[in-house]
Amino acid sequence: MKIKKKRRVNITLDMTPMVDIAFLLLIFYMATTQFKPPEKKEVTLPTSHSQVNLPDKGKILVTVTEDDSVFLEYVVKDTTIVDGEPVVIPVFVDESVMASQVGETVQWVRTKKGLLGAMLIVKADRNTKYGTMETIMESLKKNFLRTFQIVTEFESEADI
Repeated sequence: MKIKKKRRVNITLDMTPMVDIAFLLLIFYMATTQFKPPEKKEVTLPTSHSQVNLPDKGKILVTVTEDDSVFLEYVVKDTTIVDGEPVVIPVFVDESVMASQVGETVQWVRTKKGLLGAMLIVKADRNTKYGTMETIMESLKKNFLRTFQIVTEFESEADI
């Protein structure tokens, strides 16, 4: 007696819902990602042998360009009403300051803009004059801001 083989039933999976979910996730991540604002000032950093990561939030950045221009950059939270609901929006502030006024301006930003715990970071060009950096440090010292980080470019052992 001959045994009949059972015919296999082909199983098909509709991939459309999975592709829809994948694209929805992609759109969601693209819409919610906060990109770093582009740097308007070209700064060639000095090199060092140590490497420490700086925070993305809660920082006040003092940028000194090659021509000794000084800029202060920070992010404050602004509250706006949208559809009757208060919404907090981060606002990027970039302002030019005099080297002798950096300490007073940073102190004002910390107290008036609610950035008391913000880390102070100095990003100076490699070719900045020493006098400008000395003026900035004296201004910070006069306003009791004795702790700050200086941004450098990491120089590995292979580069030496």
